[in-house]
Amino acid sequence: MKDPMPSDIFQTGQVLNNTYEIKGILGRGGTGEVYLAINQIIGRQSAIKALNAQFSGNSDYLELMKREEQMRNIMHDAVVRYSECSRTDDGHVFLVMDYIEGTPLSDLMFERRVSDQELLIVAHRVLAGLDATHAQGIIHRDLSPDNIILRDGKAERATIIDFGIAKDTATGARTIVGNNFAGKYEYAAPEQLDGHADFRTDLYALGASLLAVARRDVPDVGSNPGEVVRYKKEPLDVSGIKAPLSDLILLLSAPDPAQRPSTALEAQAQLDRWLKPDTHNSKGTGSPKKRSGKSSGNKGLLAVLAAVVIGAGVFFSGALDSLFTPPLPVASPYSLAAGNGPTGSTFSGHAPDTESAALLRAAFVGSTGSQPPEGALTLATGLPDPAWPARVTELMTLLQPLEEWQLDVTDTSVELMALAPDTSTRNAMNSTMRDWAARSEMQLQSSILAGPEMLGTDVLEAALAEHATCGALSLLGAENGAYGMFDPVTITGDMSARSDIETLQQALTPLIGERALRVETTILNSDLCAIRSVMPPTSSGAVSVWLGRAATGDAVMTGIFRTGENPVVDVQLPATITGASLWVMVVDNTGKVFNILPNINQTEHMVDTLGVVENGVRRVRVLWPIAALQEDATRLAIQVDSESYGKSEIVAILSKTPLFGMRRPRDESVSSLAESLAETLVGREAEIIGVASRIIDARP
Repeated sequence: MKDPMPSDIFQTGQVLNNTYEIKGILGRGGTGEVYLAINQIIGRQSAIKALNAQFSGNSDYLELMKREEQMRNIMHDAVVRYSECSRTDDGHVFLVMDYIEGTPLSDLMFERRVSDQELLIVAHRVLAGLDATHAQGIIHRDLSPDNIILRDGKAERATIIDFGIAKDTATGARTIVGNNFAGKYEYAAPEQLDGHADFRTDLYALGASLLAVARRDVPDVGSNPGEVVRYKKEPLDVSGIKAPLSDLILLLSAPDPAQRPSTALEAQAQLDRWLKPDTHNSKGTGSPKKRSGKSSGNKGLLAVLAAVVIGAGVFFSGALDSLFTPPLPVASPYSLAAGNGPTGSTFSGHAPDTESAALLRAAFVGSTGSQPPEGALTLATGLPDPAWPARVTELMTLLQPLEEWQLDVTDTSVELMALAPDTSTRNAMNSTMRDWAARSEMQLQSSILAGPEMLGTDVLEAALAEHATCGALSLLGAENGAYGMFDPVTITGDMSARSDIETLQQALTPLIGERALRVETTILNSDLCAIRSVMPPTSSGAVSVWLGRAATGDAVMTGIFRTGENPVVDVQLPATITGASLWVMVVDNTGKVFNILPNINQTEHMVDTLGVVENGVRRVRVLWPIAALQEDATRLAIQVDSESYGKSEIVAILSKTPLFGMRRPRDESVSSLAESLAETLVGREAEIIGVASRIIDARP
């Protein structure tokens, strides 16, 4: 478990819904967190997946959580069991599922080599789990090594987890991403790039996952959409993988879905046929014929004995003393192990002679800058190939651009695990390694990860500022200002066009290495973005905006209101804040800005005299129920109709002094307000106490 942080959604010891006691945090992601909990009623461990507050009110993410919760009807030992979806009193949506204790394949593949037998057992088990989920009309769509857990580390207990973007195939069902791509590019089926997915999509992902684990290398599908599309059109490269594992991978991952098994059960049946012993195979059952030749054999033996007698006489006479040199030992296997890491370098192995040993040492020094100890190489015979020393020397020379690496050469088999400083170096090194393997004719298994090992948020913030088109963008998921090696990088905020998202992704991809990039942004219209672009860069902090329905008084976390509904809006701040000025506006979807506090009827803007205080919170109502206008005609109210469909935004700015020197007009153009806001904020950044905003999404 990870160390707790004050910003965590839940704290250790907290009890959710009078049932689930939080024991600790298992992981943090861009949109939420996962906790270990104990069901106090039955004493069973559970995993709690909770959405961050900013996503708990997002209809798309709520749809995602509901889709994942519907997995509770699936009861199969190879599929994680979901039990409920709930919401805390303060609005955090969370899922409850079984806690699966074990090792993800994504971790195991870099810890050790997973044998073909283990992978076939995992495949058989996962296919059984997929058969159960597909029978309920559910497609996983994001199957990958990190979503397959080996309970207690056992292949026969492989379990599928994380159905976060699973798709319901029932008529009319949809997913959070609609027809857009969902899943990881490395393992996604070709048809997913076009927004299509069916049961065979999960089979492709399983095949690609098996190959990645077998090679101990995340697939390199390219760095841009064009390269990804070209990669997906070709069959997966299973060279060096033995049958039947190679046959299974090719069967599951055929680029054309029609060439894959139509169901997981069909694939499982084919795997069973491959694994069943062939009792009719007679190859290798014959016995070698005996050969006669007794006479010639005896003559040969006599000749050998005569040579031994003569040789012994010469040896004991001392005639060969000056020529005698102790023979070199025979090394089997012939090996070399070298590494360069944060804790130092390592170097040991064999060489056929002193000249070859000197070349190997020089290559190691050139790539690491470290001198190996004397005697690190043992002179020995047993070379698998006369060119072996030259090939290994060249290979070590090629490793110089890498930050960390571990090289293990055993006869003609080579394993390389390495960390490149960035994505471009990783891509270049992968190409270099392929070229070397082709020239050397040695069997190379290479896993080169793209760094940096720790990625500081400051590296990304400049790119975010450069590509922000609708206000500031934020980073989520970093701990202590940095992302670890495989931590996902999540970007939140708003953008003015979908093409802006693609441009941002292209700018960030070379910087983040192996980390997954999640751009969780909302597309807003140009008017909203014009205001966002001049807003002060201050977090909400002391001020927040609450949305509710006038008819029921319930909070509306999604911000979605339908025809005929009457939204009500409160601005909330701690009652301890006094002597501050509050300014509230609505950026409409018609190109206008309505200044609602202060306004011509409500000129007061100092918080001391606004709203009501309850439980230490000051609530200032700025949009009222229509019925409240009968009590006070100066109040403002709105109702959704066909002319108001679209997204509007409530913006509240709390400042130490009044934001403007004079009262703004009741309504004005977006360009006029944006220009005035930009001017009044110059040099006054320290006076801004807090900024908050919420979208009102009016729909039919």
